[in-house]
Amino acid sequence: MKHFSIVIRSFSEIQAFVEMATVQPFEVLVGSDTHRVNGKSFIGMFSLDFRHPLQVHVNCDDAAFARFRKEATRFLIA
Repeated sequence: MKHFSIVIRSFSEIQAFVEMATVQPFEVLVGSDTHRVNGKSFIGMFSLDFRHPLQVHVNCDDAAFARFRKEATRFLIA
């Protein structure tokens, strides 16, 4: 499983991330080491603590991971 860290700061960013995750042909999990939710679910995403960086976990090949991470650039931790 591959992962990267993101920060989400607003409702519109939650919406944008879920829209981006929804079109992926693989599972997208978001959260911490102890609590992960479906990144394609608004309800799941709203249950997270956005005061801290989140981990995005995906199980896909390297090319798909690179594309998805590039799409998520606006959420990546600098």
